[in-house]
Amino acid sequence: MQGSSTNKNPASSPSARTGVALGVMALLWGLSWPAMKTCVTLAPPLWLAVLRFALGGATLFIVLLFRGGITLPKRSDLPIVFSVGGLQMMAFTALGLVAMQHTDAGRAALLAYTTPLWGTLLAWLFMGQRPGRRQVMALCVGLSGIVLICSPIGMDWSRPGALQANFMLLAAAMCWSVVIVHVRHHKWTSSPLALAPWQMLLATIVLSVLAWVKEGPPSHIVWSGELAGLLLFIGPLATSVCFVISCEFGRRVSTFSMSSITLAVPVIGLLASMVFLHEVMTPVLGIGLVFIIAGGVLSAWAARTPARAGRRVSAGMVRPVALTPNMLGPEL
Repeated sequence: MQGSSTNKNPASSPSARTGVALGVMALLWGLSWPAMKTCVTLAPPLWLAVLRFALGGATLFIVLLFRGGITLPKRSDLPIVFSVGGLQMMAFTALGLVAMQHTDAGRAALLAYTTPLWGTLLAWLFMGQRPGRRQVMALCVGLSGIVLICSPIGMDWSRPGALQANFMLLAAAMCWSVVIVHVRHHKWTSSPLALAPWQMLLATIVLSVLAWVKEGPPSHIVWSGELAGLLLFIGPLATSVCFVISCEFGRRVSTFSMSSITLAVPVIGLLASMVFLHEVMTPVLGIGLVFIIAGGVLSAWAARTPARAGRRVSAGMVRPVALTPNMLGPEL
């Protein structure tokens, strides 16, 4: 009897382990925002992006080596290598780090995670997926939060670089949305985990060229224990380990559950920035946070329910893509 009760321990069940793993992933991703904000005060942003993906890619190459070997991407997977490596990794990270020179980490995390909203617009404009009432509601709620945060009452427009930084963060979110749509429709030959280090290698090479042109050689970076520790956190941990967790455990939960977990990231980032960087959450930012998170949850809910509402879906309509802020492949 004792052995039977031990086997039924909820803490050791697969679902519990999945929940813990994804919770750790969201926590690490959230904490990476104040970490990156601190980093941009210690080193140039583009070189930080280079170091992040160089460390992250090297870590994943080692992981793959111990898990059975490294394989070159197949020709059919090259589009997704360039899409994820160029837009999500290179453009998203570079825009985010440059923007954080001029804005708070909490605000940056919040605006960067508006991807489901832009994904709905992309699916509507370029894929002919007319949004339903729930998706229109999600879009209106989320965009209201963005407008509020970026309005003159939500930020100081006279602060140098602040307005441009907010637009850069929204552009980063749009880049991520393009990748999400591509990921959902790509016919995978290799696994996302097998392709990830190559995508990071691509981002590292292109970012190195951009950093050299824009910021000069990295010889002027002043190294310290603090910078090294932060780079180890945002590279191997918040990038590589989180990617492995998302690949291994993210496919075991529904799209709606993964969306809800991922939307916890900007909340954690905002709260962590208040604790570690002493940032202040104004009433306007708080209201905007609620609107944007609500818009993201509604967007995921809308993508979850159309098949159940078959009476209202005409024969010619396509089921909306579940546009969520992750890049784990078509099974989510």
